[in-house]
Amino acid sequence: MRFTVQSRDPASKARTGLLDLPHGPVQTPVFMPVGTNATVKAITNEQLEDLGISLILGNTYHLFLRPGLEVLERSGGLHSFMSWRGNILTDSGGYQIFSLAPFRKVEEQGVIFRSHIDGSRFRLTPEDIVDIQRILGSDILMPLDLCTPPGIGEGEALEAVERTTRWAGRSKARWLESDPAIQGQLFGITQGNFYAHLRRRSAEQLLELDLPGYAIGGLSVGEGFPKFQEYLGLSAGLIPERYPRYLMGVGTPEYILEAVQQGIDMFDCVFPTRTARNAQAFTSRGPLSLKSEAVKLDGEPIDPECSCSTCRRYSRAYLRHLFKTKEILAAMLTTQHNLSFIQSLVVSIRQSIGAGNFLDFKDRYLARYGERSGQRGGEGPGKQIELNGGL
Repeated sequence: MRFTVQSRDPASKARTGLLDLPHGPVQTPVFMPVGTNATVKAITNEQLEDLGISLILGNTYHLFLRPGLEVLERSGGLHSFMSWRGNILTDSGGYQIFSLAPFRKVEEQGVIFRSHIDGSRFRLTPEDIVDIQRILGSDILMPLDLCTPPGIGEGEALEAVERTTRWAGRSKARWLESDPAIQGQLFGITQGNFYAHLRRRSAEQLLELDLPGYAIGGLSVGEGFPKFQEYLGLSAGLIPERYPRYLMGVGTPEYILEAVQQGIDMFDCVFPTRTARNAQAFTSRGPLSLKSEAVKLDGEPIDPECSCSTCRRYSRAYLRHLFKTKEILAAMLTTQHNLSFIQSLVVSIRQSIGAGNFLDFKDRYLARYGERSGQRGGEGPGKQIELNGGL
């Protein structure tokens, strides 16, 4: 994999770049829609392609359970199975260690999971996770790591850092054994909870492995926005500029813009698609509830400034009717809009960086975006537990 920085904003750490991946080049900054179960919910691959999306995320843990490795291997891998022409990054299952605490036990060798589907027990090691992602044919592989929640003690956070490092070393060793023609690219994941010296320790240890790229884990897990800003700036600054930087689990305009300002190149989140299924839509002036009585007679599109297919054709009043009558089309149309909105934001961000006025763009954008809610920052998207795998 080759990562090339193409332009830099003179007043911030924001940058644009190009990731050269097996299923085509990816322009950065890039938002990756989440397709946990080999599908981005409520939208077709054709629609994703029409939006210009070239990199999506799948989940190794959930795909291991369903449909299972036999199905995926016989289908020729995940790209063929789900008929996706673009690139796929697969998360390792590390977040499931964090979110499915009642269903797992962490050991040095790996993790013992109890399936949230049928209760069956199985062990997954760092080596297993790499092997599974090789079967999936992932373009970017994430190693098994140990994500920890806010509020834990320093000793527990240190133990998680050290284990994450050891697991990353084992993951790299197994990854290097694979055929270079099909191995995909293995990223590292820095941890450290909310201890600055542990964040530094984690980055220093993982950088010694010289992996193709690095992710920042353990943020946007329930901490407030000021703490998120502080530890994002610290963590991003620890990763040298030659590597692509991936911030895991953010997907709202406020968080995306903050991430880009700190030099982040990649981000993903379930937030745009999950909230779409729950009748919340992005607009240029802030979130809009499509179940609200206020839009019952509203003939305007979700966002008059949006040119997506939903906004070109359908009104807020109609979408409210679809949600109230529990029509499947409601989720489909709102998902199309929310992903189009985020994709348009990312394209505009790239353009502003190229023009050298990113900070001005960010300030103007957030000033308008906060008009509806009257606030900025806040709790952010977070990473919510969803035991049925419907991320």
